[in-house]
Amino acid sequence: MGTWRGLRVAFILGSLFMILLIIVYWDDVGGFNLYPLHDPKHESLHSDSDPQATTGQPRSLFTSRENTSSAFNSHTTAPSTTLVPEEKGGEAEQQTNDEEKNTQERVEEEIREDEEKETSSATEEEREQEARKQRIMDVCSGKDAVEFPGRTRAFEQIPNRELDHLIVDDTHQIIYCYVPKVACTNWKRVMVVLSQSVISPSSGKPYTDPEAVPPDLVHNSSLHLTFAKFWRHYGSLSRHLMALKLQHYTKFLFVRDPFVRLISAFRNKFGRPNEDFYRQFGSVMLRRYGNLSGSLPETAAEAFAAGIKPTFQQFITYLLDPETEKEGIFNEHWRQVYRLCHPCQVKYDFIGRLETLEPDAEHLLKLLEVDHLLHFPSGARNRTATSWERDWFKQIPTLVKRELYKLYEPDFELFGYPKPDSVIHR
Repeated sequence: MGTWRGLRVAFILGSLFMILLIIVYWDDVGGFNLYPLHDPKHESLHSDSDPQATTGQPRSLFTSRENTSSAFNSHTTAPSTTLVPEEKGGEAEQQTNDEEKNTQERVEEEIREDEEKETSSATEEEREQEARKQRIMDVCSGKDAVEFPGRTRAFEQIPNRELDHLIVDDTHQIIYCYVPKVACTNWKRVMVVLSQSVISPSSGKPYTDPEAVPPDLVHNSSLHLTFAKFWRHYGSLSRHLMALKLQHYTKFLFVRDPFVRLISAFRNKFGRPNEDFYRQFGSVMLRRYGNLSGSLPETAAEAFAAGIKPTFQQFITYLLDPETEKEGIFNEHWRQVYRLCHPCQVKYDFIGRLETLEPDAEHLLKLLEVDHLLHFPSGARNRTATSWERDWFKQIPTLVKRELYKLYEPDFELFGYPKPDSVIHR
């Protein structure tokens, strides 16, 4: 009886063991699954990205089982017709993605084109500046065979009184050589704003807008720190400090066609009543070259009312008269630029032209890294045109015009202005 009971227990245990083996076997090969069902799409993403994720086992150990499972799953996949909506949705999504990609590519292309234009423009401006600077170097080195006083002297040999046009801004490390009748009023306004040295009576604070600075104010000689004042401020160290600043500061000036500048100076100072210029220069021209009998009117207003005023021809004669320079250095309004700014001794970083004032000013403010602080004044400026040259000089004898050209030839050559054939050769 005990033996029979033992056999029955053994049989039952053996049967349970066999059933368990069968369950494990069929679950492993995919015949049926004791685990919750998974999303077929989710399984396919895993199978595509990682074959081991489906089985959870190392691939090398269960290759045959994976093949069996793949074969089984291929039969349990949803019919192909159920994928059609998904394919259509995928096509629409792909089309949208393509359109977005094309739009993005067009935007990127436009940005590249704009950047290329800016780079090209900047490169062109830089090339022009290099050409202007190289021309000055060539003329100063004697390559163009143009001789003029002071061409070969050292900076240390320039008298202090001749350095009064070099304005210094230590805050922004800028040196500006101003040339009268070449937008110097507006550039002085810029220097006033940068230096923060003048208080606006309306706000009680330093000016921040160049156009708000009164034009008469900026011509006050005591307002600007120039090299000529260094001796008073720094004594024996002045020349050493000048040399350091010339080496490290950004230096610039603006120039203009020399003959057109003369026309502009004459119109501004003698074309309308100007008491100071009438007494100091106009009366001298009238007495020497005016063939007038009797005494001259005391004031410019009286002289103009009587129709007595210097002519342009008398002005030119005055400039060419050797006695003029013997009596005193040329007034700054008609003094040559090479005598005002010393381009053979000062290596300027930027040479602007009145003829291209707006783009040159924009380029310069960026170079100085102050374009975020201010803008160049856009107000009216002297509009003496180059085309007026022939009319103004038509009454001047040819020999006189040639002498005048010789007097200003260094400026023509240094700054690349063409020889005025229409004026010289008629």
